[in-house]
Amino acid sequence: MFLFSLLVASAIHQTSAPNFQTSSFDSNWRFSLGSAASSTKDFGYGAGGGHLAKAGDGEGPVSTRFGDSKWRLIDLPHDWVTELPFDKNADMSHGFKAIGRAYPENSIGWYRKTFDIGNELLGKRISLQFDGIFRNAQVWCNGNIIKRNETGYMGFAVDLTNILKYGGKNVVTVRVDATEFEGWFYEGAGIYRHTWLNINNPVSLVKDGQFLMPKLSKSDGVVDSQIEIRNDGSTPRTVHPIMSIGGGRTNMSVSIGKDVTIAPGATATVGLKAQISKVPLWSVETPNLVDAKIDLYEGDKMVDQYKTHIGFKTVVWDPNKGLTINGKYTKIQGTCNHQDAAGVGSALPDKLTYWRIQQLKQMGCNAYRTSHNPPTPELLEACDKMGMLVLDETRAFGDSETARDQLTRLIRRDRNHPSVLFWSIGNEEFMYNGSDEGARMGKSAVELAHRLDPTRVTTYAGNNGGEFHGINSVVDIRGFNYGLPQADQYHKDHPLQPVHGSEVASTTTTRGIYVDDYKNGRVSSWDRRTVGWGSGAEEWWSYAAAREWFIGGFVWTGFDYRGEPTPTVWPTINSHFGIMDMCGFPKDIYYYYQSWWSNLPVVHIMPHWNWKGDEGKEKNVWVYSNADEVELSLNGKSLGRQKMPYTGHLEWKVNYKPGKLEAVGFKGGKVMLKDTVATTGEMSSVRLEPDHQGIMGDSKDLTVLNIVGQDTAGNVVPTANDMLEFEIEGPGKIIGVGNGNPTCLEPDTFTAKTFSEDLSTNWKFRRVKGTEAMVRADFDDSKWQSVDVNENQNVPSNSDAVVRRKFNVSDVSKWQYLDLGAIDDDGEIYINGKLIRKTSNWNDTYQLKVQGLLHNGENTIVIFIHNGDGAGGFSKGASLSGMTMPAAWSRSLFNGRAQVIIQHTGIGKITFKAKWGGNASTTVFDAL
Repeated sequence: MFLFSLLVASAIHQTSAPNFQTSSFDSNWRFSLGSAASSTKDFGYGAGGGHLAKAGDGEGPVSTRFGDSKWRLIDLPHDWVTELPFDKNADMSHGFKAIGRAYPENSIGWYRKTFDIGNELLGKRISLQFDGIFRNAQVWCNGNIIKRNETGYMGFAVDLTNILKYGGKNVVTVRVDATEFEGWFYEGAGIYRHTWLNINNPVSLVKDGQFLMPKLSKSDGVVDSQIEIRNDGSTPRTVHPIMSIGGGRTNMSVSIGKDVTIAPGATATVGLKAQISKVPLWSVETPNLVDAKIDLYEGDKMVDQYKTHIGFKTVVWDPNKGLTINGKYTKIQGTCNHQDAAGVGSALPDKLTYWRIQQLKQMGCNAYRTSHNPPTPELLEACDKMGMLVLDETRAFGDSETARDQLTRLIRRDRNHPSVLFWSIGNEEFMYNGSDEGARMGKSAVELAHRLDPTRVTTYAGNNGGEFHGINSVVDIRGFNYGLPQADQYHKDHPLQPVHGSEVASTTTTRGIYVDDYKNGRVSSWDRRTVGWGSGAEEWWSYAAAREWFIGGFVWTGFDYRGEPTPTVWPTINSHFGIMDMCGFPKDIYYYYQSWWSNLPVVHIMPHWNWKGDEGKEKNVWVYSNADEVELSLNGKSLGRQKMPYTGHLEWKVNYKPGKLEAVGFKGGKVMLKDTVATTGEMSSVRLEPDHQGIMGDSKDLTVLNIVGQDTAGNVVPTANDMLEFEIEGPGKIIGVGNGNPTCLEPDTFTAKTFSEDLSTNWKFRRVKGTEAMVRADFDDSKWQSVDVNENQNVPSNSDAVVRRKFNVSDVSKWQYLDLGAIDDDGEIYINGKLIRKTSNWNDTYQLKVQGLLHNGENTIVIFIHNGDGAGGFSKGASLSGMTMPAAWSRSLFNGRAQVIIQHTGIGKITFKAKWGGNASTTVFDAL
């Protein structure tokens, strides 16, 4: 007992600094587009295949000698497709963006990052984690190819331990090939998810090998675990894990494992169990999270730690009674969603992910299907914390090595998230839906899922109606993609299999549009079916609500998304399926779902009341509400009071007359809520509506700033489509703009374009002692050796050298930077005889501003080199570069609304200004 207490105290109260860590690796990458068609345009990559011939060698950006200073400096996540133009000849399903096999010079992206690793880390295990790269990524470190990963949706790690230069600089290079697609929707391209640098001891916890299984026993919580420990050292190691559950407001429970000896190169699995009394339950309404931690000890020294949170809940799937969570009947009120958003494409900042989940929650949505691929880890974190159930879906179906690997990585990564309700093994595999092969492949996937996670069930999103044979016969929960009229007979024929709508509705609407105009990419906002396979919102939800056994469903989709422009085509660049548009602006149909999915009082009138020229013409007016009764009036005159049918809506026929329509909702005979739409004047100003004002100046927080066109009375002008320009000052930057217009071909981002002139050849070289005369612009170097400064000059240890080059400039205003490669070891850089920079880091590259240093005509660069050790010199090339600055940030309003996403880069006041028609509106944020 004494030994047990002492060990627990050591685990809880240890204060020594940990010798392991995970840190963000997102900042200060260099990026450039390459080419899938030309080695020359791809920086020489592939010309000789050198990176495959010898370790640490290779051409182009693979080489540590490559100079990347003229590449654009960026932070991750990054989706370069947002920067590409639209092209009506491009793939429609991917939103007509100019990427893919037909656009070879837009479809290869290069990323490089130079970083230091200290000598003190020698002996640690160091790895780099990529959460997602779209797609077909190759990763090098210091010229060594270390990983290829094809799928764009599952993360991977690379072990850098033996390749790194300790006490020096290192280079990671990533080549991304997006010439092929995985999906039939907008996918983006690039390192569009986070990256992490992990430092561990030789014996450590496997990052995705910690499986915590919380369950309830009466009012107590029990946590079983599977803990994977890996020994990457060269000798056996004896360790023991300690699992701690709870803390803070929750009781603490600690479970201590026995010593386990792990052979070199081996992995051990240890099971621990902890029990906590009176744990708070996790649910959609009260997402109570409990801290969980696994500490790994070698003797009395903590050598690794895994921290997460878990949630305790009971889940019962009953084929006749539906879904019960914590004893409460729960109908899935879900949405399917792709992972892109207006302005940023697939590279969503974490805060934007949380914002989007909040918009769904506000509507009454309680479940999220990750269509049709594994989500970002941050999305699941948001769902855990905010109370959103998740149908977690793999990208590749089948029994191939690729499909098994993706499903395995998905489940091992995500199985500790309390928000994950069940796993989807695939979506609409029409070649195998009802086949014997499909059943066999599906059975293999289900068995794999159950082995990896015996606590959850599986489903499949099948678009084959009432068919049972095939994939549907082997999953735990039958998923209907549409075809709901056949679900009744299916349930009768297969009464032991629970049923849900894995994909429902596919209602197509355009925000603020009330007359179909397919030619111009507009679909009316009335809840009417416009695709053959789909249904209206009211149609499917009335079906679902009336059947206890039917578990609910996932609407296609919560938000509009880039690509799949149905039922219209070019110039439509995104879908019409969303309950909200690309910016998260609610469409009218949003209020139907909010009426029947949320506990909020709702009264909403459609359409708007700006119909100049239609005076006296009959207009159809709908009201969505969860009131008992609604009375509609025009300009104060009642047009009648109607009872609201359950899961329905109300309609009036109204002859148009300018003025004000008002709907009053009554609950229990008392006024519950009112809504009005009024005929507005012309737009006179814009109103700025930030989602919040209290901002963290941590370079991660952001503001979703909605911009509304209004008249002199402050009414939103629902027909305003004017162009706006934006300016920002202070520690913030605009990262994207949008307006929800499905035919808007304006840029989402405004990035600078670079151009350059190579200066790597025709340099003069000489070993020297002293430099005074040689730095003069008029010094005679005609008898010196000619060199190419893409390669090192092999200056011996403890000796000096000079390289010089003359070049002509016809227009000094054109050039902004002199990009120089590495100076090994120390150097001095002169332009036209003037010392510009002293250097001391052997592998740094430099981008020097040249405004005011160059003159029209002949100019001279001189670099003095002092090499202290090994073979030194000047390498990695030289060039002049200029930059064409983008036009001012701008976006048109669409039906009265636009959006700007502002990311904060530091502490201080940020001033944002929106200009329109010679006027401006300003808002100020304090970044704290």
